Amino acid sequence: MEKLDLAAYLRQRPYPGRGILLGQAHNGTWAQSVMAYFIMGRSENSRNRVFEATEDGIRTRAFDESKMTDPSLIIYHPVRMVGSTTIVTNGDQTDTIAQAMRDKHSWIRALRTRTYEPDEPNYTPRISGIVHRDGSYALSILKSMDGDPEVCQRHFYEYSAPRYQTGHFISTYEGFGSPVPSFSGEPVRVAITASSAGELADQLWESLNEDNRVSLFVRYIDLRNGFPETVIFNKHGRRIHTAPKTSIWKEEQ
Repeated sequence: MEKLDLAAYLRQRPYPGRGILLGQAHNGTWAQSVMAYFIMGRSENSRNRVFEATEDGIRTRAFDESKMTDPSLIIYHPVRMVGSTTIVTNGDQTDTIAQAMRDKHSWIRALRTRTYEPDEPNYTPRISGIVHRDGSYALSILKSMDGDPEVCQRHFYEYSAPRYQTGHFISTYEGFGSPVPSFSGEPVRVAITASSAGELADQLWESLNEDNRVSLFVRYIDLRNGFPETVIFNKHGRRIHTAPKTSIWKEEQ
């Protein structure tokens, strides 16, 4: 199957909403897990956000607290870690999955308790991903069926043996409209040629529509030792790049 150029794919879509990329890269010597998450916005409230690093991932927060009109659905922790597993989502289902994992339940069981977002008429899909210590990963989308609020479709996609320079991308939307059309079909298979988080972050940020892009998170994890390289872009702020020589993997509790 053909692998698409994600940057080109995004340049053709001025409003994919929020997006998750998971996969595996190779820098010529060793393999690295890849994860990226971005948010876009059309309203002032949605655009008034930044990503901020936390002890176990990132959170969204208001850039200007005085302009925040409704924090529901836009203030949450997109990335958290439980042991050596990374969780990436577009909403507070991050916490639902994290708690389930702490209770020794599966992420699928956790998402069966959730539905799409209650933002009629869009019913924005909830997209989620997990990355395991061995580099395998999974993606999910929860969405209404053709805009019918009475039916929630839950789709799960697991990738047990990632290939070098390959990833899968999923987003909430596929363009503009009223209501905004939800992502359809399987996650898009893409090529990951960037050998570092910094290189991929530059590619993705430049490919996102300048008017609508808000924040971007990219992380590479060295599969030999758990050393991370993380880059955060915020429209309201500077580029943040960290690469500590310490493992972010923790023993499962």
